[in-house]
Amino acid sequence: MNPPAWSEPPAIFADLSADPEIRVVVLAGKGACFSAGIDLMGMTSELSELMDEQQKGGVKWRFLPKLHKLQKAVSCIEDCRKPVIAAIHGHCVGAGLDMATACDIRLCAEDAVFSLREAAVGFVADVGVLQRIPRIVGQGVARELAFTAKDFDAARAREILLVNAVYPTADDVFKAAEKMAEEIAANSPLAVQASKDVLNFSMDNSVADSLKYVAAVSSNIIPSDDLMEAMTAFMEKRKPKFTGK
Repeated sequence: MNPPAWSEPPAIFADLSADPEIRVVVLAGKGACFSAGIDLMGMTSELSELMDEQQKGGVKWRFLPKLHKLQKAVSCIEDCRKPVIAAIHGHCVGAGLDMATACDIRLCAEDAVFSLREAAVGFVADVGVLQRIPRIVGQGVARELAFTAKDFDAARAREILLVNAVYPTADDVFKAAEKMAEEIAANSPLAVQASKDVLNFSMDNSVADSLKYVAAVSSNIIPSDDLMEAMTAFMEKRKPKFTGK
């Protein structure tokens, strides 16, 4: 993940989120793997403060907003209104795992290799994986992965529920992601996007607060054209054609 990989995602995912013609996003790597993590050499010029030998307060103060920018490059995936499916093959390590855990659903090929690697290279993972992965795999497994920084394979990823399913090859996982995207896109985009919003809210709030929140969301999106279309399609014994209105 070189400088463009950290600067471009917020605008890209903002466009994806706002475009009514897009209902699902599939995030995949072009090439040998999903992501081999941050390009440390390529990012040296962007994060020059890290190389300052003095490391005084002013240096750290300049570095802090740059770190926030890196965090936004990952959080924008979670913040996208549309469901995001990660289609993973090959290595998914370091910052690549940060991106994957910010997605809603993860699928992988049998050749996938994962690692929460930062402890092995001398720093704490600071752009989101430590906050997100415990919610996916649980605290004990998350701490094991963070403290050991070890590689683990697709079978282990499925066992700990990091991925929903494992497929034989990269092509197979891409096809599976496309099929799942089509299944999601066939549903009411209004309901799907509201569901993602409610699920995200519920991760950081109590059941009681989340129930109040979903009541507010539900009362705001009902009635809708999608709901009327679902009822009409049921009576006419056909598949509904949702518009998200």
